[in-house]
Amino acid sequence: MDLGLTGKRAFVSGSTQGIGFAIAEALAGEGVSVVINGRREGLVDKAVLEVQARVPGAAVSGIAADFERADEVAQLIDGLGRVDILVNNVGLFGVTPFGDVSDQDWYRYFDVNVMSGVRLSRHVLPGMLASGWGRILFIGSESGVDVPAEMVHYGMTKAGMLAVGNGLAKLTRGTEVTVNTLLGGPTYSDGVARAVDEIARAQGLLPDDVKAAVVAANRTSLLQRFIEPHEIADLALYLVSARASATNGAALRADGGVLTTMI
Repeated sequence: MDLGLTGKRAFVSGSTQGIGFAIAEALAGEGVSVVINGRREGLVDKAVLEVQARVPGAAVSGIAADFERADEVAQLIDGLGRVDILVNNVGLFGVTPFGDVSDQDWYRYFDVNVMSGVRLSRHVLPGMLASGWGRILFIGSESGVDVPAEMVHYGMTKAGMLAVGNGLAKLTRGTEVTVNTLLGGPTYSDGVARAVDEIARAQGLLPDDVKAAVVAANRTSLLQRFIEPHEIADLALYLVSARASATNGAALRADGGVLTTMI
């Protein structure tokens, strides 16, 4: 199936590993010129080389910028250039009891997880509307719909992301620009893999046993395993493609059946 993406230019925030990297790789495989982003230059360079090795002939570049630093974000935006596809993926994640989350942490999570997408979208949306085509995709989470008690601060940001995406879509009326949100579920990203390894070492267990225990504890999962990053990327690739022209202002799930409501 031709997704109509050849020659487009994409920026994927937080894409040196995990879901962001999988999306960047998938886009490169469809002939998209991809700009990878991460906090450190070395990680960005490594990710660029890895995509080029996996997708021969891919047009891949990188911009290092830490979304916790306003000066670096401003510099990134100033040098970003034309963007046909924006994937707002960067985000902070952490399990912390509600009473232990300080005001500073609340602001920090909101600034990175929500305001990163606001700032980037504010920059690229006018150009997309002027050119007559564009895609903005927020990588959200089922935690924005069913907020976990142990991650209220995180769930709040993902709910905010849903609101921003839905509101921005209303600004695209009558154009070929779309804004959507992808609701992912428990995904075996690099960060989750590291956490599993740490727990396994601390408890003298095998990582696979820890993975199985985590999955078993999630009683609503229909998938009954972790989602792989490329499975999130598959839906993301469709949503930013020309084939998804009738999907706008939507929140679509790749959550493994974790959410139990019909909508």
